Amino acid sequence: MALMITDECINCDVCEPECPNEAISMGEEFYQIDHSKCTECVGHFDEPQCVQLCPVACIPVNPAHVESKETLMGKYLRLTQIA
Repeated sequence: MALMITDECINCDVCEPECPNEAISMGEEFYQIDHSKCTECVGHFDEPQCVQLCPVACIPVNPAHVESKETLMGKYLRLTQIA
């Protein structure tokens, strides 16, 4: 279940440096999350760091990219080249 940033984002710059997978970057109008890199912090933390820190709660699960914890762990392993 990769996350997404909605248009309620205020571009506060809190989420981007906290993403351990570098999945968050500035889009045309507000930050965006690359679903191919987002593991919801599985493998790094117990909770998604961006969600924990977002002051406006604009980072929900992306319904277009629903993934199990096992799939997210596999993605984490690929991204960290442990697999």
